[in-house]
Amino acid sequence: MFFVPFVVSRQRYRSTAMPVSLHYREYGTDGAAVILLHGLFGSSANWGSIARELSDRYRVVVPDLRNHGQSPHVEDMDYPAMAGDVAALCKQLALDRPVIVGHSMGGKVAMCLALEQADTVRGLGVADIAPVTYAHDFTAILDAFKSIDLQALQRREQADQQMGAHVREPRVRAFLLQNLVRDASGWHWRLNLRALRANMAQITGFDCVDQAAYAGPTQFIYGEDSDYVLPDYHPRIRQLFPAAGFCPVAHAGHWVYAEQREEFMRCLDRLLEAV
Repeated sequence: MFFVPFVVSRQRYRSTAMPVSLHYREYGTDGAAVILLHGLFGSSANWGSIARELSDRYRVVVPDLRNHGQSPHVEDMDYPAMAGDVAALCKQLALDRPVIVGHSMGGKVAMCLALEQADTVRGLGVADIAPVTYAHDFTAILDAFKSIDLQALQRREQADQQMGAHVREPRVRAFLLQNLVRDASGWHWRLNLRALRANMAQITGFDCVDQAAYAGPTQFIYGEDSDYVLPDYHPRIRQLFPAAGFCPVAHAGHWVYAEQREEFMRCLDRLLEAV
């Protein structure tokens, strides 16, 4: 899916949300800390194989962001609030200046944390996203979730069939349906769909732009087939992240770390070696 983005305005929305206690997975116990942040509609499970690969060299922490996975469901969902959640997790786990790596929405959380608390971030990795507002329209995907009758659902395959009327690509449906779980009370979504719909303007925007620049080591890793990190955005990136490096990955789209894993890891290692 491709969208036409536009640069965010200078006026910043200021969050009053309190931090929530994030659910997280941890891989490895030795070495410098690395935090991996998933994107919209994702969860900590998205980073599993990469986290395991890094765990022999680093202490890797992979949280579910608020309103995703097993983390709390709350009404507020702006980037200062989500960055505050990650900062609280760092304090909880006594992580000493971790490297923060995020994909898509998680990349914006990572950027916001680096801009707001630069002294606490050792390095920054941003996967296929820029500090701009995008003209995304996730209405079809949110409607796809809503279209599934959870009360009548008997098998996961039925959910896939119902979602197919709104989302044609099987791989996208498989990704979205990772959020469908069943327990003693029946089927339910791990996502807080109501909060996601209500806060979509904050999610597609970027409300940390009035912060001072982050001068630490930074790597923007993006797919050459994606239009999320266009050359037009590079000046804005360099303004906020003056030490930014750019690592384009050939034959990859928005899901750069899944589509070209080896090249993505090469770019990420460049950042990790720098810090």
